[in-house]
Amino acid sequence: MPDPVLPPLPRRSLLAAGLAGLALPRPARSQEAYPSRPVRVIVPWAPGGAVDTLARRLSQKLSEQLGQTFVVENKSGATGTIGAGEAARAAPDGYTLLAMDNTYAMLPYLFSRLPFDVETAFRPVTVTAFSPILLAVGQNSPYRDLASLVAAAKKDPEKLTYGTGGMGSAPHFATLAFERAAGVKLYHVPYRGAGEAVIGVLSGNVDLVMLSPGSALGNIRGGQLRPLAISGANRVAALPEVPTFGEAGLPGYSVINWSGLAAPKGTPDAVVQRLQQEAARAIAAPDMKSFIADLGSEPGGIAPDAFARLIREETARWRDVAATGGIEKQ
Repeated sequence: MPDPVLPPLPRRSLLAAGLAGLALPRPARSQEAYPSRPVRVIVPWAPGGAVDTLARRLSQKLSEQLGQTFVVENKSGATGTIGAGEAARAAPDGYTLLAMDNTYAMLPYLFSRLPFDVETAFRPVTVTAFSPILLAVGQNSPYRDLASLVAAAKKDPEKLTYGTGGMGSAPHFATLAFERAAGVKLYHVPYRGAGEAVIGVLSGNVDLVMLSPGSALGNIRGGQLRPLAISGANRVAALPEVPTFGEAGLPGYSVINWSGLAAPKGTPDAVVQRLQQEAARAIAAPDMKSFIADLGSEPGGIAPDAFARLIREETARWRDVAATGGIEKQ
């Protein structure tokens, strides 16, 4: 017996059936776990410096923890603004990060115009490390301690000279802050880079230099540099014989360098939180803590809001230093 032929549905019924089909719930697309592809970490400085060294070691740890490659790219120039500008223009998806340092808080006092808004361009993720500042003289210097150097600087203003990697560099700001704290006036000799400034001290062409312990350890241990004081509340394990500025008679000097990670504004909260958690875990690992300690630094890992607060405080702090130190915007 042939199958019965069903009568055609009315057109209105067909349309309703079609709309009902469209309205059926579809399975939700599962969100990709972050990170699902390689991540760029832009370092706005040349290879080999403290920021670059820390960024590379942290990127290696993050790659191991997350199973995706974190690739460091150096984009140096214009006091870090070239690399920072590229990172600020990147998609806010967590796949381009900026390895920033305390120079970022000084940029508003160095440039009249910047390719990004310093206050809003980035979402701070976490601090990688906190690094104290050393004041050092050459091995043939007559100054054996900080007190004798300060006394000489007060007796003959601008007679003592100091070298930096350039006008407006972080060591320049750090030394201007030292002048304010000590009540002295030194003569600035800008070089083309921090390495040349160290050579200037070693050769006796300038009297002193301020730099991070990681940049000075080799010359200190070799006897070419004599550290007089180090910033921070406590002495560092890598240089236990060096007194703090407070111990040396200048408790008002508290400059600390820092380096960290930031993401472009608009990066989702979940991505920023994941990055901070993984970075903090990497920084707390025994091998990473040992690596940071060998640089004379302290590990970071602070929360994004604490890092954002630090940047705001640092930016406000350097305003007066720039004004009284004669820093002119480019």
